[in-house]
Amino acid sequence: QVQLVESGGGLVQAGGSLRLSCVASGSIFNIATMGWYRQAPGKQRELVATITTGGDTNYADSVKGRLTISRDNIKKTIYLQMSSLKPEDTAVYYCKARIFERVNIDWSDYWGQGTQVTVSS
Repeated sequence: QVQLVESGGGLVQAGGSLRLSCVASGSIFNIATMGWYRQAPGKQRELVATITTGGDTNYADSVKGRLTISRDNIKKTIYLQMSSLKPEDTAVYYCKARIFERVNIDWSDYWGQGTQVTVSS
């Protein structure tokens, strides 16, 4: 059984900062790319940022220069440092990971339950 658990969401004023964390646990043999996605009310889920095992990153244009993804492979954890937040960043933020599970002996994509980020104007 594999789990991804996010934390760190909350309410912040525009221009403020938050740091999200996502920890993977369970029957994990290896983890490939991990990432953050978000879904605002009435909108489709969209990519925010991804990071490979080697640290290569990819960002949505709307967050470049303001949000930074990082990773600790030993802790099986990724982070999203969010700065200069805008009201349009308000969404539920989800963690996603491509994991090679010991039990299934195969790669599968897993999602966390999400954490709410609300930016007030």
